[in-house]
Amino acid sequence: MDKDFLKKLVQYIRTVGPRRAAVLQRAGIFTVKDLLYYFPSRYEDRTRIKPAGACAQGEMAVLRGTVMAVQENRSRRGLIITKVAINDGLGIFYAIWFNQPFIKKNLLRGMRIIITGKVKKGYGAVQVMVEEYERDEGGDILSAGRLAPVYPLTWQLKQRFLRSIVKAALEELKGQTKEFLPERLLEKLHLPHFESALHSIHFPDNYENAERARKRFIFEELFLFQLALSVRWKELRNREKLYRCLPGGKLTTSFIENLPYKLTAEQIKVCKEISRDMESSVPMHRLLQGDVGAGKTVVSIIALLKAVENGLQGALMAPTEILAEQHYLGMREALGRYGVKVGLLTGGIRKKEKDSLLETVTSGEVNILVGTQALIQEGVHFYRLGLVVVDEQHRFGVRQRANLQHRGSCPDTLVMTATPIPRTLALTLYGELDISVIAQLPPGRLPVKTYHVPSGALTRVYSMIKEQVRQGRQAFIVCPLVEESEKIDLQAAAALAENLAAAEFKDFRVGLLHGRMRSDAKESVMDCFRRGEIEILVCTTVIEVGVDVPNATIIAILDADRYGLAQLHQLRGRVGRGFYQSHCILVASPKTKEGRARLKAMTLTTDGFALAEEDLRLRGPGEFYGIRQSGLPEFRIADLFRDWKALQLAREEALAWVREDPQLLKPESRVLLAEVKARFDSAVNYIDVG
Repeated sequence: MDKDFLKKLVQYIRTVGPRRAAVLQRAGIFTVKDLLYYFPSRYEDRTRIKPAGACAQGEMAVLRGTVMAVQENRSRRGLIITKVAINDGLGIFYAIWFNQPFIKKNLLRGMRIIITGKVKKGYGAVQVMVEEYERDEGGDILSAGRLAPVYPLTWQLKQRFLRSIVKAALEELKGQTKEFLPERLLEKLHLPHFESALHSIHFPDNYENAERARKRFIFEELFLFQLALSVRWKELRNREKLYRCLPGGKLTTSFIENLPYKLTAEQIKVCKEISRDMESSVPMHRLLQGDVGAGKTVVSIIALLKAVENGLQGALMAPTEILAEQHYLGMREALGRYGVKVGLLTGGIRKKEKDSLLETVTSGEVNILVGTQALIQEGVHFYRLGLVVVDEQHRFGVRQRANLQHRGSCPDTLVMTATPIPRTLALTLYGELDISVIAQLPPGRLPVKTYHVPSGALTRVYSMIKEQVRQGRQAFIVCPLVEESEKIDLQAAAALAENLAAAEFKDFRVGLLHGRMRSDAKESVMDCFRRGEIEILVCTTVIEVGVDVPNATIIAILDADRYGLAQLHQLRGRVGRGFYQSHCILVASPKTKEGRARLKAMTLTTDGFALAEEDLRLRGPGEFYGIRQSGLPEFRIADLFRDWKALQLAREEALAWVREDPQLLKPESRVLLAEVKARFDSAVNYIDVG
């Protein structure tokens, strides 16, 4: 591909200039390539141009004619109405514009135009409420007489403007580009060449050609990204770690034998997979998926113990102080008898304590360091870091995760998530990453019963909470999201907690927990809740991840339709962690079809993987997984759910290409590699930790 032409600034395309270029830049269009890859979202069939008399009432029609007269009126409300009489050869019809005074200057008597708009018939006259118009000067008409591309519009962009400059760019493009996808791949998959595909996706002759072009660009995007992943993984697999573990070990064996329960078959299988990785000379890069309450934490502890019994240190990074403290307390209690020293590092720790702790980490006295992002700040140095565990890994940014891994010399890395990732998305997010799944819940756990009640039924909800608390159980009440403002959310939470404590739950002990509380205050509240001193905890979504209180058996989520399925499932996972029947009440009166669909899905299944697929379908991969957070690029045309077959095909072809040319030295490979680097070089670095 001729990079020079495609790199040309969009302002130098005919008719654009600096002022219009500034508008395009707001939509992310800086170069000719950006413009040509700004694909239509759909097409409108405007191939049939009809006389006005043949149009039906309410029809969206395309008409052609000669301007006879232009009249401008102002309504009583100040609305400017431009009425243009047009002769289509069989009679007169009237084109109507609202609040567009420039139309009168632009349309002159005798001018030929084509218009698209909605037809209204009455009193023997035909009127057309104009949506678009174009001068008919005998040249190439872009908005009528064809399949008209419809582009996503942002800022001040207009369809006519986009069509005209795309057309201008395509005319300049002729003969200036080279195909970069291998010829044999195009032939094998029956895909059009680059330049032909660009013309067909913007101005197709028919729907079939448009679809062929769309398939080409979807495959192109997914293939290049999968090739980027394959190259990255080849680099990672060629690394050799400094420390490797030996098979067996008394510490892990003793820990497993003394657990108060038996590991499930899936937990045992995953432990073996992790052990094999840790005994290998190649650094482990494994994702551990497990539904809420499936027992991932104990598996991670066993992995950390394996590192410790081999003279290495382990680090566990959690996204919140509450979750980090919970991991720390659990490990300290479980591992103290084995002489394993566990440390906790969070942002709230005092400087004197922190300095003392960091000395013991550097000397190797601390075997396992648990913490938040504080683990990756300056001054944290490990003695012999052998294993990094990242909990709820999608909550961390790319650099944060990579930074922790680079604290050691290619340590083993285990990333865990209770947000099940559909296989289609996991393949794209992680390429060749080893994936372990714990799907079954520990024996004795009862599925959480989930109900959806309207917002007006809060009295019934509160009665159910009182009943559970009288039986000795505890409850969560999750405040509604007010808006994208944590400050306002916490104010609402504080007001709700105060009102409930004074009225509805005046006979019960009510607590409040939100993300803006000081660390010691949060710890105090959670400690009181774990010990049962707080019976009802009013909270924000700060409890979404990992909070484990087996005696909590009921959670009410207010305005539940404001949350995504993945988040609702996480919140539901705060109950049902003991052996009592637990309940999740979704309080909402959703106004959208999507909101109703999410709540229905929650009541029908507790299977996190099924919900993840549904969430991906309803909201798309960006919202579901937090693409900006994960480091995955935002694709221009591919949709990871809709295009899962193309994704699998792209992955197979990319892996086959790298197997055939491992060093990517062939001329075709060098061309591909240049395109991969131009598009995805920065995006694939997140694989470093997964």
